[in-house]
Amino acid sequence: MKILYLLPIAASIFFYSCSQSKSKPISNAIIRIQPFSDMDSSEVAILADSIKKIYPEVIISPSLKLPDFAYYAPRGRYKADSLLKFLSALARPNEIVIGLTVKDISTRNGTISDWGVMGLGTSPGNSCVVSTFRLNLTKGKNQLFKVAIHELGHTFGLPHCPDPACYMRDAKGGNPTDEEKDFCVNCKHYLRSYSWRL
Repeated sequence: MKILYLLPIAASIFFYSCSQSKSKPISNAIIRIQPFSDMDSSEVAILADSIKKIYPEVIISPSLKLPDFAYYAPRGRYKADSLLKFLSALARPNEIVIGLTVKDISTRNGTISDWGVMGLGTSPGNSCVVSTFRLNLTKGKNQLFKVAIHELGHTFGLPHCPDPACYMRDAKGGNPTDEEKDFCVNCKHYLRSYSWRL
């Protein structure tokens, strides 16, 4: 059974998220950034450069159109769960694929079938997706990095962290991104075993 970790952020209801699986993290993985066609290529390049500073193998794939089957017409947004399946199918055996879009994305949250999110990832797994739709526009690139690194942390098997300054913290109804400074000592120790340079 999947367990969703939800981090609501502010009254507009958006959050980081991940779903737990019983698989093991991918050793010596390549992180493949998969932009969708709505993403600005310069933002993708900036994010890739930021991730490369802390993870050795990062590549960028040519942009793809968002899949029509993931579109949820009643709310004009895309289902993050469907995007995860799409991205997972693109991943080679040694890859973790992170999808990037500016479109609004959502997933199920308990009895709520369509809950807006900033990101969703399988923990551990080979795919995650991040949307810039709900980011603070004045701090978008910084927030994009923090949301992306949070979701990638989940794909490597990290749960939410109790340290309020850690990238892996649970927002618990607020917007903690400005308070997040780095991975905590424990999360760093864990990620170093998967070739993260922290």
